[in-house]
Amino acid sequence: MSGPERSGGDGMSALVIGPLTRTDLVRYQGASGDFNPIHHDETFARASGLDAPLSLGMLQAGFLATWATDRFGAAGVRAFRVRFAARVFPGDTVTCDGTVTARRAGEFDVEMTCTKQDGTVAVYGWATFATDGDQ
Repeated sequence: MSGPERSGGDGMSALVIGPLTRTDLVRYQGASGDFNPIHHDETFARASGLDAPLSLGMLQAGFLATWATDRFGAAGVRAFRVRFAARVFPGDTVTCDGTVTARRAGEFDVEMTCTKQDGTVAVYGWATFATDGDQ
């Protein structure tokens, strides 16, 4: 995996990761304990109707969490959720980015996307952070 790279200079720069390799998928499988062969075994993946082993959705969710906590701090996380929308495969490059969408007393909400190089959103994310005075 090349990257991660940061783009932009506005303090909310995107996190670009990739291209993802099969080794990246296997490393994440080892860390997560999810050893489903659809994520590493070519024969199994093809028999399942895929062109190649597919990435674990939680890997992209983790990239979104990294983007968010790098920007707003891990200590402030109050809620985090994702919705998987599209498959990611080795060779794909993903970009994580987001926007503060609401502010309330003591907290704020962020909407995020993890988007593939072709513009397809792979994962949508939503988070709530406690306000720490710097936001």
